[in-house]
Amino acid sequence: MQVIDHSQAIQTPQTTHDTAAGKRVRDDLRNIAIIAHVDHGKTTLVDGLLKQSKVFRENQQVGELIMDSNELERERGITILAKNTAIQYHGVKINIIDTPGHADFGGEVERVLNMADGALLLVDAVEGPMPQTRFVLRKAFELGLKPIVVINKIDRRDARIEQVLSWTQDLFLELATEDEQLDFPVLYAIAREGIARWRPDDDNMDLTPLFEAILTYVPAPVVDDQGPFQMLVTTLDYDDYKGKYAIGRITRGRARPGLSVARITRDGVAHRGRIGLVMAYQGLARYETPEATAGDIVALTGLAEANISDTIADAETPEALPSIAIEEPTLKMTFGVNTSPFGGREGKFSTSRQLRARLYRELETNVSLRVEDGATADEFVVSGRGELHLAVLIETMRREGYELQVSRPEVITHEDENGRTLEPIERLVIDTREQYVGAISETIAIRKGRMANMVYDGVGNVRIEYDIPTRGLIGLRNTFLTLTQGNGAMASLLIGYEPWLGPIGTARNGVLIASETGVAMTYGLNNAQQRGQTFIEPGTAVYEGMIVGLNARPDDLVVNVCKEKKQTNIRSSTADIAVRLSPPVRHSLEQSLDFINSDELVEVTPQNIRLRKRLLTQHDRARAREQQSQSGAR
Repeated sequence: MQVIDHSQAIQTPQTTHDTAAGKRVRDDLRNIAIIAHVDHGKTTLVDGLLKQSKVFRENQQVGELIMDSNELERERGITILAKNTAIQYHGVKINIIDTPGHADFGGEVERVLNMADGALLLVDAVEGPMPQTRFVLRKAFELGLKPIVVINKIDRRDARIEQVLSWTQDLFLELATEDEQLDFPVLYAIAREGIARWRPDDDNMDLTPLFEAILTYVPAPVVDDQGPFQMLVTTLDYDDYKGKYAIGRITRGRARPGLSVARITRDGVAHRGRIGLVMAYQGLARYETPEATAGDIVALTGLAEANISDTIADAETPEALPSIAIEEPTLKMTFGVNTSPFGGREGKFSTSRQLRARLYRELETNVSLRVEDGATADEFVVSGRGELHLAVLIETMRREGYELQVSRPEVITHEDENGRTLEPIERLVIDTREQYVGAISETIAIRKGRMANMVYDGVGNVRIEYDIPTRGLIGLRNTFLTLTQGNGAMASLLIGYEPWLGPIGTARNGVLIASETGVAMTYGLNNAQQRGQTFIEPGTAVYEGMIVGLNARPDDLVVNVCKEKKQTNIRSSTADIAVRLSPPVRHSLEQSLDFINSDELVEVTPQNIRLRKRLLTQHDRARAREQQSQSGAR
């Protein structure tokens, strides 16, 4: 393996023209994707590239994480949707594709990488290669992309640059399929300050070395711009004025407004259409262009029915491109109409028709998602790549005004040729302190996890890798944070399928269930807190069957949180009047999905997230338990 010497990079862009007949090298263009594990600095680096390429005015206030324009992205500090931008450097247009780093949004990465010719692979100078680093690098190699390694955050106090470079080289050795993939340039960066260097101890204070590396090592597109038009749709966008945008890289020919085209679906069905506008990218904006050439990344209007993986081709020679292959989902949940007594009060959209239309509309852009009709007309089975993938969809719908109820996530199993049930297995990587190893290992062993590797750094930190069933990860994050007191990070990636590993026990206690509909009172909550933790505060509206707390014992317990203290004509002492309640435990949406059992649901509305029993009355739950015990006895 050879890490390319930086002195080779300071040269003019590639100018070779040894191409097949009818093709030419576009020296004026580079298409590059930025790939990495979550929180390794991709979007921050794009900020620096945009600012140093003079996209913005000198006095323009643009802030940070410019590409994370989605409200949820800014709140969570992660990239959820892949996005395009473009900059100019020394007369060369550089199209940049910013991709998500979380494994749950791997489908976003898979569908946009085919627009690039090279990739900036960011690696954290402390964490090193993580599960998603392996995933995105493997995909880049499969597509033949030329990677440039950027070791980021070298200014961190606990940075271990040489060790991280060694780990990265090991990862390349493991994943490379061709010898030339083992020769890659390495830069060292502080993306937050807009600095990239060929050596960690260099003194330059800008991103010039990174710009030079992109021009030198990312191949210029070799294109056929005289053939009939052809483009694969990889992204969709929409605005109220121009309608739907079909976004992709032109594979062949030229795109012009008014060009007659055929839209070829994944199933091979062709539909006639006409291009409205051709939009190119510059900075954060799109602009109309009279013509775009093979190699360009463009957004086309006028194709209202276009979907991801459709081929847009010249109407006279409608040739389809290979559709985008996306890995299968691993988790499923049941989305249903809100059937609680409070159903329909807080949302604008609460009917099964509205819910169904919204879920199937999501399939147009969310390529990793699967939606099927459920057991009843009011239920839909939604499958995704992980808890976060599904939770982001639920949160997005909630903010749009939808009201629904969702079940606990379940794994999606398969059968092999011998009829055995196979379940998804993930590689779990944990970084924490040495003193928590025992508790973590015990917890993961209960969840059928097997230790695959453990590395100590000599100063109290440890990295542990486990192979664990996907269902063992459900609810693990909250337990992990409790065990490590917040001193740890975990990430996972699907690695394959294995025969079903047997039942996994749960350590959760029973819940406190409201016995009647009304308003929670201080007196009733005080009584409930003598039985366990409560999730609500005085004045909260509750209904029969709603979960209002966690019992201190394994069994569920029905409590009356609406109970008031009876008035008497006997004066009470001050201590008796001032009842002090413990603060309620608040659950986020992901925590709620982790918390519930199979006989419970999460009620989601624009205003509230509530936990409830699937069967609301005590009588119905008792009858269901009796029927279950009878069927078990048989």
